[in-house]
Amino acid sequence: MPKIIIDTKEIEFKPGQTIIEAARENGIEIPHFCWHPSLSVSGNCRVCLVEVEKMPKLVIACSTLAADGMVVNTRSEKTLSARKAVMEFILINHPLDCPICDEAGECKLQDYAYSHSIGESRFVEEKTSNIKRTELGPRIMFDAERCISCSRCIRFSDEIAKSNQLTFTKRGDRVTISTFPGESFDNPYSMNTVDICPVGALTNKDFRFKARVWEMSATKSICTGCSRGCNIDIWVRNNKILRLTPRHNEKVNSYWMCDNGRVNSFKNVNAEDRIDAVYIRKEGFLQPVTWEEGFKEAAASLKKYKPNEIAFIGSPYASNEDNFMLAKLAKALGVLNISLIPHTVEGDCDDILINEDKTPNTKGACLTGIRPNCNGFSLNQLADGIKNKKIKAVYIIEDDLYSIAVDNERIFAHLELLIVNAVNRNKTTLSADILFPASSFAEKQGTFVNCDGVVQRIRPAVATRGMDRALDGMEMSRWDKFGTKFDRWLQGDKIDAKPSWKILAHIGEFLGLKTKYEMAENVFSELASVIKEFDKLNYDKIGDEGVRLNAEKHPAGV
Repeated sequence: MPKIIIDTKEIEFKPGQTIIEAARENGIEIPHFCWHPSLSVSGNCRVCLVEVEKMPKLVIACSTLAADGMVVNTRSEKTLSARKAVMEFILINHPLDCPICDEAGECKLQDYAYSHSIGESRFVEEKTSNIKRTELGPRIMFDAERCISCSRCIRFSDEIAKSNQLTFTKRGDRVTISTFPGESFDNPYSMNTVDICPVGALTNKDFRFKARVWEMSATKSICTGCSRGCNIDIWVRNNKILRLTPRHNEKVNSYWMCDNGRVNSFKNVNAEDRIDAVYIRKEGFLQPVTWEEGFKEAAASLKKYKPNEIAFIGSPYASNEDNFMLAKLAKALGVLNISLIPHTVEGDCDDILINEDKTPNTKGACLTGIRPNCNGFSLNQLADGIKNKKIKAVYIIEDDLYSIAVDNERIFAHLELLIVNAVNRNKTTLSADILFPASSFAEKQGTFVNCDGVVQRIRPAVATRGMDRALDGMEMSRWDKFGTKFDRWLQGDKIDAKPSWKILAHIGEFLGLKTKYEMAENVFSELASVIKEFDKLNYDKIGDEGVRLNAEKHPAGV
């Protein structure tokens, strides 16, 4: 491979790479504003100027191709002088409002002003003012005073979102960003521009002024908005989720996520309609009871019925561990009536990220043995069985059984027993005879399998009651690193909820099913030992970016 020398360090590079790409791949940071690895090169900020031997003047690292034998200096006196001049020029009209800017703590301009500028301003004239608090679209607020005209948002809208809605208007120090006449910046991916904006010019209206980055914890997880399974960071303060941001993973979502997933997929975690306790129906009303009472009652109630009188309904919203435990309990009871409620919206998809399947784990549920028409048992057969009183008891986890048909309330009124594990209240929970509060995706360890067959991890970002420093299997290294952030994470109200796999395991114990699961990782370990698609996998191997399951092992149609 060809080699290039950057700051006396000889490194290899791939033909066609630019200087900044070769440097970045080898851990050498060259300051930049306008350059982004997934966008075209614009070369308009000039902060990435570097000195190349035998070239008459400085060149911009973002558009200059690396060449074999090239010698690059990113720290020479000439380079540093030019970089400071560019920074001084950018800062001339930039407002000094860091204390009230949402981008503070995540701002490239703030970072570079500290590390690459002269540290003081020679500009004594009045700064040029510009428009503030402009709504570019339903989700984005624009502050033109802070904009440094890097054009990242314009290029993203055109090249990634395939919706050319933004452009530069005016000239010189009056230049600003605007939508085209009659346009609104409302494409399904508009909020990604907040992430890639290197300053605080574009802000998320849903998150605006809610918290600073240093006040929140960030936990790696997966978006549950659809089966794409975009990699995300969950940002939490006082035990409440305040925002989701995309996490880079080229195998799944690159640097992006859709606006719907970003804004709506976590609102149920903080919602007021969370199931807050275990309930048993007594004298026609759901009454709160202890966990042990709930487990005993569920086990005793299931024992009253023959296996062919019971139906188990898994969930594409639940983790692989949850669905595996449901299938295991069904097998222990001899129950063959198992099914799954699909949640697809035909036509609601694109060729970027959005998928018709609006759940995060349909593929995973199917692989664990919970699928539509499992053992020939369909949801239509379930409805017929209930009407004919052949199915007398149903156990459903993390889904709304009443959502699959208009007349389901009338149909399911014939049930003698309905046990539900649920995160939030819905029509099904209102009819439950036994109701267990289930942990949401943001409150438990587990795995999902996305539409492309990539198995990925979810982790607890929000605490529930009963969590100790073991955090139900959470790695403590992240908390040890931040010290007191652990205590901050545990502040705030906590829901009394458990992962569905743990609820099912406790019920199984009262039914004679012996399990020794202490954490979700134990469940996955057994799952991987009996389901060939997950063979030899564990949480460490899955890691932060996931593992694509062997395509040859995938069941057809899953």
